[in-house]
Amino acid sequence: MASLGLIGTAALATAAVCLTSGCSSIGYYAQSVGGHLSLLRAARPVPELLADGNAEAALKERLALSQRMRDFAVTELKLPDNASYRRFADLKRGAAVWNVVAAPELSLQLKTWCYPIMGCAGYRGYFERSEADSYATALREQHYEVSVYGVPAYSTLGRLPGDWMADPLLNTFIHWPEGELARLIFHELSHQVAYAADDTEFNESFATAVERIGGMRWLALRASAAARAEYAEFDARRQDFRVFTMAWRDRLDAIYRSGASDDDKRTRKAEAMARMRTEYEAMKRDRWGGFSGYDGWFARANNASFGVLAAYNALVPDFERLFERSGRDFARFYAEVQRLAALPKAQRRAELSAKGD
Repeated sequence: MASLGLIGTAALATAAVCLTSGCSSIGYYAQSVGGHLSLLRAARPVPELLADGNAEAALKERLALSQRMRDFAVTELKLPDNASYRRFADLKRGAAVWNVVAAPELSLQLKTWCYPIMGCAGYRGYFERSEADSYATALREQHYEVSVYGVPAYSTLGRLPGDWMADPLLNTFIHWPEGELARLIFHELSHQVAYAADDTEFNESFATAVERIGGMRWLALRASAAARAEYAEFDARRQDFRVFTMAWRDRLDAIYRSGASDDDKRTRKAEAMARMRTEYEAMKRDRWGGFSGYDGWFARANNASFGVLAAYNALVPDFERLFERSGRDFARFYAEVQRLAALPKAQRRAELSAKGD
């Protein structure tokens, strides 16, 4: 699904700090600023594209659909009404950015990077795949397990001034199945509602909860029977994947937290990973009719991969319970999430989990 990549906002907000006070990551921020501005320069207003006789009919259909979803986000989900996702950019590549995530050999705790103003995050994003791969190599030399993955969209939190700076629709996701397109738009807009500067798991789980709730509402109220059927098949596999991988994540975490020696942990880890891949092949054959869309993930799976899964899913049930306790009222729900986001991390987590008691 969508991944939050705050590099555009972080870079633009902190570039001045680095330039005036010195910053060891000046090269990183420079590529972030340049990459984000290049993306914005490629964007054109959706109405202009819809009126363009040279634009592809399939693209026009998807753009028109996206605008209905964007309106739905405002009227039904009470998400921000602004210029975000009212323009479209064809980046001529398959990802908006590439994220680098890393974790130790015997831990699922993601390495974090901290940025002036924006706080800390469990990933580092690059607009060029080669730069992401180069940084990943450096991290591996420090004995981290590393994952590099393409990100179809990222949010600038609605904090950049003017309509021209607003997040655009991208070719990297515009042709996704209807249910997935709706979820992505709702997910990214959610990041404009609430953001905790030091808590990737909180931010991503909140956005994932909103995308699930909003996506189901869109499908029920606006989508065709064919779109609902397409989504049901897609989502059934995703739910299988999520349950399966989170169970294996918990097993790995138990191994790492045990009192066994490091050598024993390595042995048990290798056995677990081998068994996981064997069971995945059986699930793919018996439940998915041979669907191979997750083959790449399992081939490259490591501690960093499992750490990312937790960031997007670990707190989702807590947010879903909070939504129910808010009377399924989005305004009340968002207000409570904003209150929690302003708290110190430990207190925030304690109060969020308490909502399910």
